[in-house]
Amino acid sequence: MTDTTRWKATVYVGGLAPAVTVTTLQEAFLPFGEIADVSLPKNENPNTAAAEPHRGFAYVEFEDPDDAKEAIDNMDQAELFGRVIRVSAAKPPKSAGQGLGAKTAVWEQEGWLAEHAVSEEDRLAAEQAQNARLDDPMQGLEGLDVAGPKPE
Repeated sequence: MTDTTRWKATVYVGGLAPAVTVTTLQEAFLPFGEIADVSLPKNENPNTAAAEPHRGFAYVEFEDPDDAKEAIDNMDQAELFGRVIRVSAAKPPKSAGQGLGAKTAVWEQEGWLAEHAVSEEDRLAAEQAQNARLDDPMQGLEGLDVAGPKPE
């Protein structure tokens, strides 16, 4: 299965109670289709890890993208362990070299360059407009003896 197909078959589950486990999620989402994987990210903060063993969200990957759609339709805003959960289509993660958190400037990233590419014709037109603005703004006003628009 390609990465694109995998993300189409994956749902994001948010608002999970601390008591929720991988087994709980598998049992809750099994009625909608064959589950390929359940990912429940662990809480990495040592101060709250005992009270909250995970970060409050999970990803459930189904074998078939249609099963994921079915799970979203039926489980969004459902109650699990006393909490209303949010279920939506998972978004693929951004790579570390892209977006605002990257170590390179946004305008030097390939994705930004492709999206904001300017044709040579547009660039030349912008340069000409810039050069035209460099002329003296007072030029042509020598004959005026009063302020305001020229009398007709």
